[in-house]
Amino acid sequence: MTVASWVLHVDLDQFLAAVEVLRRPELAGRPVVVGGKGDPTQRAVVATASYEARRFGVRSGMPLRTAAARCPDAVFLPADNAHYEAVSQEVMAVLRARPGVVVEVMGWDEAFVGADTDDPEALAAEIRGAVRAATRLECSVGIGDNMLRAKIATEFAKPGTGGGAYRLTAANWAEVMFDRPTRALWGIGAKTARKLADRGIHTVRELAGTDPAALAAELGPALGPWYVQLGRGIGRAEVEGTPWVARSRSHETTFQTDLADWADVREQVVALARRVAAEIRAEDRPAARVAVKVRFTPFSTYTRSATLEAPTLDADRFAAAALEVLEKFTSRRPVRLLGVRAEFTRP
Repeated sequence: MTVASWVLHVDLDQFLAAVEVLRRPELAGRPVVVGGKGDPTQRAVVATASYEARRFGVRSGMPLRTAAARCPDAVFLPADNAHYEAVSQEVMAVLRARPGVVVEVMGWDEAFVGADTDDPEALAAEIRGAVRAATRLECSVGIGDNMLRAKIATEFAKPGTGGGAYRLTAANWAEVMFDRPTRALWGIGAKTARKLADRGIHTVRELAGTDPAALAAELGPALGPWYVQLGRGIGRAEVEGTPWVARSRSHETTFQTDLADWADVREQVVALARRVAAEIRAEDRPAARVAVKVRFTPFSTYTRSATLEAPTLDADRFAAAALEVLEKFTSRRPVRLLGVRAEFTRP
């Protein structure tokens, strides 16, 4: 066999829920929901649901109250971010220990692995076994000839749909993906899928066959052609082994009682901005952009952002910038959630 370059996407299965079950073995096989303070009577959203909970329709981002209504027998647990980060680092250390690989971490529960091998499936099996032996966690592995295809391949490797690993390359891209909706592509969300549908583009096949220039004229010179590339399965093939560094820091709060007075909204935005500013100052990473997230009653969420005149660590300047962004929201409907995010310049 000829040795070739491959990209593997390693994705930890139901990561937060799986970590919690390891700490509480008695929860194995039960529906587990992680989010907020673990109290479904309070306003918060689902961070992760175990597969047992997902069978009842519980999904990430769903209000905890809705999750409780769909799955009354679920065990609700508070999020423990510090612990999840520590476990994630253990997993990434396992991946980096494989000889001859390059690892690009994408977050707590996923990373790309670049490797030259004549048997990527065997490497995927080795990785899954090594992660299981070191952490007792399960992972699924997508195999591709670039990062886009490897990422999408992981969905076919997940429990219940695949055997833990799946290969998606230029050879089977059309067969596997062309009849699927554009929403199945990594990088196309619900809003973009609707924009494409408005232009008569519903499937990956239709997107792949679209003239990039035509889509550039309608959706922008950068995004339009990029969407067509996604439809054709074109993506970055080289995994970069640079250390993962967070691109932002944020805090958000869900209010148990809606904020109806906009003066209260401003006060809370300032408080959140100062919490974020304290963190970025401790890290000595100036904010280059500020974003404000507002969830109006009942559950419509919007985000606005702005680039700062100059990167800053100053809490007063950052809070003032957050207030300026807040004024971009013209609605004065009651607010149930606020968030403030500092975005860094890319290293």
